[in-house]
Amino acid sequence: MFATATPKANPNEIPSDLFGAINKLKKELNAVVLAHYYQEADIQDIADYLGDSLGLSQQAASTNAEVIVFAGVHFMAETAKILNPDKLVLLPDLEAGCSLADSCPPEEFKAFKAAHPDHIVISYINCSAEIKALSDIICTSSNAVKIVNQIPEDQPIIFAPDRNLGRYVSEQTGRDLVLWQGSCIVHETFSEKRIIELKVEHSTAEFIAHPECEPTVLRHADFIGSTTALLNYSQQSQSDKFIVATEPGIIHQMQKAAPDKHFIPAPAMDNCACNECPYMRLNTLEKLYLAMKNKTPEIDVPEDIRLRALKPIQRMLEMS
Repeated sequence: MFATATPKANPNEIPSDLFGAINKLKKELNAVVLAHYYQEADIQDIADYLGDSLGLSQQAASTNAEVIVFAGVHFMAETAKILNPDKLVLLPDLEAGCSLADSCPPEEFKAFKAAHPDHIVISYINCSAEIKALSDIICTSSNAVKIVNQIPEDQPIIFAPDRNLGRYVSEQTGRDLVLWQGSCIVHETFSEKRIIELKVEHSTAEFIAHPECEPTVLRHADFIGSTTALLNYSQQSQSDKFIVATEPGIIHQMQKAAPDKHFIPAPAMDNCACNECPYMRLNTLEKLYLAMKNKTPEIDVPEDIRLRALKPIQRMLEMS
């Protein structure tokens, strides 16, 4: 008589009720799911906390969970690990990077910084841990103006890596910032011509835009603000129609908060879907479940880089 082999569990098996399975794993692991507004709708709906870069950083700094599942991109999960070295930080897809972070290679930025030795470095949080470690203060689009306004006027500043956000902050503060010439593929692809056509077609619509957009786009905006600011504005405004120039994932929350209003994603050039972040969209509900089930992919940051990157993040949190 032959013994029957016990079938091995499939580590990639997906249950039919993903929401239920993820909620069960949250309890078993003492895990929290943090998600950015640019994630797909299902991930937004399962998240314990949903927010922009500033809110997510604040949440990561204060959570009591033992496991942080970061539904966002690589630099966001790195930030969570920098703030929580003893916790397990998971990212559903390791390939979920960031074009803006990639536009600022550490060795090149180190040389750029050395060429301006009297400048302090304020870096947008959309950068790698290595760039954070080379910075004096981190900022987000929510608090960049507030932080720059707290710096003495005689102190020269390098602003990295997003040139468009830096240009906007310079205009708002009256400060002459030295800008690293990085950019986000999502926010630089909006078509000014097609936005103008939309504004003509929808004459009562307000055009709201993220400050990472190109200046040719921002000059047409009725309101400019961070992701959270755009969400709040769309709820408070008397207008019932909005053209939205940022990653269209935020529209899911705008529609939930104001179901009677109409939201139109600002069009990209060449009729492409370039206004959707290809990196953010690599994360799926299935990958989120598998990351929790298998406790991988895990994010780690070398301790020397983590300690140097921690200081400017803490300064941001204090100044915010």
